[in-house]
Amino acid sequence: MTTDAPPDRLALDNRSPYFNEAALDRGIGIRFKGVEYTNVAEYCVSEGWIRLPVGKSLDRRGNAMTFKHIGPVEVWYLT
Repeated sequence: MTTDAPPDRLALDNRSPYFNEAALDRGIGIRFKGVEYTNVAEYCVSEGWIRLPVGKSLDRRGNAMTFKHIGPVEVWYLT
């Protein structure tokens, strides 16, 4: 049995301090409130939230607008 677990907090934005390219290359599965999501921009398991994009809306810097959803988060490596 391995204790290899994904990071507690992970972001897709490479400017974020929570960006981890090795974990993203390996693939992360995310389940939020029992539903699997593939479009999560950032998550935190210990604080219990995910950030999802809001349609195709962009902020003034050209980044996707996100909305923070609070609830139970489960993560695992796909490979």
